[in-house]
Amino acid sequence: MKRWFKYIKPYLPYFILGPLCMIIEVVGEMLMPTYLASIINGGTESTLTIAKSIGISGLMILTALVMMAGGVGGAYFGGKASVNFAADLREDVYRKVQKFSFANIDKFSTGSLVTRLTNDVTQVQNMVNMMLRMMLRAPGMLIGGLIMAIKLKPSLATVLAVSIPILLVSIISIVSKGFPRFSIMQTKVDGLNNTVQESVTNVRVVKSFVREGHETEKFRAANRDLKESGMRAVKVMIFLGPVMTVCMNLTTLAVIWFGGNMVLDNGMPIGDLSAFITYVSQILSSLMMVTMMLMMSSRALASARRISEVLDEKIDLDDVNAHFPDRTVEKGDIDFVNVTFRYYKDSTDPVLDNINLHIPAGSTVGIIGSTGCGKTSLVSLIPRLYDTDEGSVKIDGVDVKDYSLYHLREGVGMVLQKNVLFSGTIEENLRWGDENASDEAMKTAAMSAQADKFVSTFADGYDTMLDQGGVNVSGGQKQRLCIARALLKKPKILILDDSTSAVDTATEAQIRKAFRTDLAGSTKIIIAQRIGSVKDADQIVVMDDGKITGIGTHDELLANNTEYQEIYYSQMDKEAK
Repeated sequence: MKRWFKYIKPYLPYFILGPLCMIIEVVGEMLMPTYLASIINGGTESTLTIAKSIGISGLMILTALVMMAGGVGGAYFGGKASVNFAADLREDVYRKVQKFSFANIDKFSTGSLVTRLTNDVTQVQNMVNMMLRMMLRAPGMLIGGLIMAIKLKPSLATVLAVSIPILLVSIISIVSKGFPRFSIMQTKVDGLNNTVQESVTNVRVVKSFVREGHETEKFRAANRDLKESGMRAVKVMIFLGPVMTVCMNLTTLAVIWFGGNMVLDNGMPIGDLSAFITYVSQILSSLMMVTMMLMMSSRALASARRISEVLDEKIDLDDVNAHFPDRTVEKGDIDFVNVTFRYYKDSTDPVLDNINLHIPAGSTVGIIGSTGCGKTSLVSLIPRLYDTDEGSVKIDGVDVKDYSLYHLREGVGMVLQKNVLFSGTIEENLRWGDENASDEAMKTAAMSAQADKFVSTFADGYDTMLDQGGVNVSGGQKQRLCIARALLKKPKILILDDSTSAVDTATEAQIRKAFRTDLAGSTKIIIAQRIGSVKDADQIVVMDDGKITGIGTHDELLANNTEYQEIYYSQMDKEAK
């Protein structure tokens, strides 16, 4: 409860006023039948005067207006409280997700996190709104109705002593079976979201392989799973309606039967019987409200549990224990000391095995090797996208774990293998590198990355809108924009992970030339498949199966490193053909 009170506290007046307004409505509902009973009894007994009739009618109108004000106030304050509650909760969940490491995100899956941020938070919001409007109204009507009914005719109220327990047992039995089914249903929502996200994100691949039918079938299966799990939950809950209806009708019939006999025996005025029937309806309606709350709560509690899983998730990569949180990357000197790394901690085969490597500040280092040999994993340890299992990575002689994540990553620029652009203008995307950069600096970075040439051909230039993921520019253009974004950051360490694979060799040569001038004092690490991309590096690191098999210049490796020779000559043969 302490967790949720955090989101209640800032809006506590709304959480208090909402239920109080609903109590005003309940008081009115308790009074209305007595006013009506007075009119009916007075009419049947010929004791009702015109003045008395007008007076009671006036009271009924006034009560109705006060009830309306209470109902409107309850709805307003309940809505305001629940919307603000959900907004703050959603923001906290999103902020927590932003702190997740890659391993944390992999644990939940992207689609599941989207569901928890949207659908699950909405379910909790709806429950809060209903609780604020019903948590005092329903019990108030139940207790008030019982008091008024017993006060009117205690002997007739014994009918309720039979029907209410039967109804409560039925409700509890049905809801207890429905709750776990709602948890399963939310999991199926995750599966559907994952399927949609994957298919839409990779729509170009789907179409190029003519796999629309396959993806449609995948969606159909996920949608069917969600439908069936939803129906299993609903099938249990739909029994509540008929059970409530039968109990209400039987109770009303019993009251009319016994009450009617009392009226005929002159033991009960007809107006009192009318009021009694109204109170019975209110009592059973209040139980219906409780039932609705339980139905909504059963799904909302499943959603609340899923939200709590995100908020309680232990982030396996943070800077809480950093010894030098205020230190920044100054030179860019890098050391890998006996580094071993596994993506799956229980794996016996490490992705990186006992790596020792020194990269001098300001140097250009190429990393080359076969696919899956650990190149990307190696450079991912520098900005702490992952942490080592054994050994340490040091920058300027300081373990990367002793920097704050902000200062460490501010000093490292990365152009990843998968180039990502965001919806917005080209300028907005470039300013991810430095939001305060001048227009001239932004254009200079674009020119160094050989991006200014094609951007200038667009009608809107740097104000050209990019669709989500940058799908309206080519692969090579996307790579150059990503490089420009990194250059604008002016990092002390720049990592290029096979980020020029989609550009021609002439353009790539111009980009490398710009690195030498614009980032002369920065350490540059270039992962590449083409030897031509790293041939002029100060040193080249050759990797194979998670190990470093050679370090040296192009000429040195060509003379004495078998893996490098195989890569070089295989590429030469392809070019010759």
